[in-house]
Amino acid sequence: MTMIEAAFRVLKILEQSTSPISGEEISEQLEISRSAVWKHVKELRDYGYEIAASRAEGYELVASPDRLLPYEIQKHLKTSVIGRSIEYTDSVPSTIGVAKELCRKSDPSVLHGTVVIAEEQSGGIGRLGRAWYSPRGGIWSTIILRPDIPIDHVFMVTMAASIAIARTIRKFCGSGALIKWPNDIYIGNQKVAGVLQEISAEAETVNYCLLSIGIDANITQDQLPEGVKTPITSLSMACGGPVDRARFLAQLLKEFETRYREIESGEYLTITREWKSLSITLDKRVKIITPRKAFEGEAIDIDEYGALIVRKDNGKIERVFSGDCSLV
Repeated sequence: MTMIEAAFRVLKILEQSTSPISGEEISEQLEISRSAVWKHVKELRDYGYEIAASRAEGYELVASPDRLLPYEIQKHLKTSVIGRSIEYTDSVPSTIGVAKELCRKSDPSVLHGTVVIAEEQSGGIGRLGRAWYSPRGGIWSTIILRPDIPIDHVFMVTMAASIAIARTIRKFCGSGALIKWPNDIYIGNQKVAGVLQEISAEAETVNYCLLSIGIDANITQDQLPEGVKTPITSLSMACGGPVDRARFLAQLLKEFETRYREIESGEYLTITREWKSLSITLDKRVKIITPRKAFEGEAIDIDEYGALIVRKDNGKIERVFSGDCSLV
């Protein structure tokens, strides 16, 4: 057990207590010294918990911080695997970088379901290596997966994550969040979240899959970058107030795990149908830009491999596996 895990055991007692509780009583419940209790209280305060203390009455939890700490997420979590292990950090260049390092040092099958979380990223990465602005108040995470999925269906993991984000936004905000192919989540005509998937594979075997999720959660207008081509919003702006990020992420992980299990069970059609029902892209005129060419046409379908099916202006059908897609 790490020191922070022990500190969260103290926190749980403070949360459950309806009145101040003495350090002696906490030490007896946890079978640790009173000095250890004091150290754990100090650690919790360092993480932003407001804890009152007096010699006469003991300790009392006054307020909890708005941080994506493992304890705050896991007390709401209803998953079997995803998120049961959390690597938390305050600030990193990118969570996907942390996840890669973990996979380099450990067996990815042991890390399966681990979620890496940061309060901010100084070098967030989006699709095609683009910068992803990641200030405090957002949800910046990477899920480490060891998928038992054929390599030609691994893109469905991105589809499952997109569905999970859209469903969670609808539950929390009542807003009609939709998915723009291949990996963006929109509220109205403004982007609110994105998904990035990176895999390590040999031949037909996937060693691991890193699924990064970035959500502009409790971010204000003045925090958003200027001069970007894509209009951006945040959950707090769209929902009329801040969301409980820990509770939101716990629900998102549950939604994702449900659909991830469907993929592992080979229920590809179920995922594809749900993705289509949430699509902002299908039946729209689109412009596709790939490294090799650019063209316009009508987005008419998506197949079970995640390819966008476009009817070009000359009537020919094109399957697009990757590239930029914009509505025109």
